[in-house]
Amino acid sequence: MVKILGISGSLRSGSFNTALLRAAAGLVEGDTQLDIATIHGIPLYDADLEAAEGLPLAVQELKNRVMAADGLLLATPEYNNGIPGVFKNAIDWLSRPDADTARVFGNRPVAVIGASPGSFGTILAQAHWLPVLRTLRMRPWFGGRLMVSRASTVFNEAGELTEERVRAQLRDFVNGFAGFIQQER
Repeated sequence: MVKILGISGSLRSGSFNTALLRAAAGLVEGDTQLDIATIHGIPLYDADLEAAEGLPLAVQELKNRVMAADGLLLATPEYNNGIPGVFKNAIDWLSRPDADTARVFGNRPVAVIGASPGSFGTILAQAHWLPVLRTLRMRPWFGGRLMVSRASTVFNEAGELTEERVRAQLRDFVNGFAGFIQQER
């Protein structure tokens, strides 16, 4: 079984990126499972808080889920042409303490997707993730790209993916990523 953990970088209840992950979970094929995690409850990184109290429970729980997964699927919004601060903050917490970074992220397959109400579909945020992923020594999958633009036209009010063209692209992407993980074992 290939276990993928999808993490949405949005806190919004009607998030297009969380909806994109839900759709992806329904499109995985074969012996693949895609679970979805949230970054809700993760505080702003504060080294004083870490020194005084250790890792917050929400960080510990997400960290354990990352380590139990065979690969990560990051669904990134794009805010002001870059990575959302809350998403980067969550990844920064997961890299703490420094000694854990290799165990959590090192050599772990990762892919990035995104949905945006704008016309560029998170292309800049996805590009901004690359130096972060390299620093964490992850193995990005470059076998496909998925940037959903004008997301309000491809999801209905219930957050269901209604555009067949995007559904086919998402199916190909998530199953291609699963195949990459399988080959790398």
